[in-house]
Amino acid sequence: MIVDTINNASRYFSVHPLFEKAFAYINHTDLSAAPLAKVEIEDGLKAIFSEAPGKTKEASLVKFECHNRHIDIQLCISGTETLGWKPREKCLEPVGTYNEEKDVLFYQDQPDTFFELTNGQFAVFFPEDVHAPMIGTGTIKKLVIKVSI
Repeated sequence: MIVDTINNASRYFSVHPLFEKAFAYINHTDLSAAPLAKVEIEDGLKAIFSEAPGKTKEASLVKFECHNRHIDIQLCISGTETLGWKPREKCLEPVGTYNEEKDVLFYQDQPDTFFELTNGQFAVFFPEDVHAPMIGTGTIKKLVIKVSI
């Protein structure tokens, strides 16, 4: 997992061949005016803009999730978002089985830590990162970029 500000994004271009294009998209998009929609940036990169009321920790943990075929770049556009995190290797209680179509596996485990993102801060979740998003009060607008691996 990576947590940082958009101003430092260039430090992570070498992590994945599509990261530079993903962060270029972020930097060249008016995020505050972006419609709530899914956008195909290019092959292997998809942007998902959403805005919703924050959830309680308990509500978010119903979907304590990880992915096998994508890296998530989750950027807070406005509001304050708390996220839960735990390394996948320490998660012992899967809920159901991996959904290949949606590229998601859920766990019943509790996060090891919680952290906050505010405007212009992002987190990168790799397949080994189980995460619980959208925890908070008030409205949270965010962008998730799905990076194919």
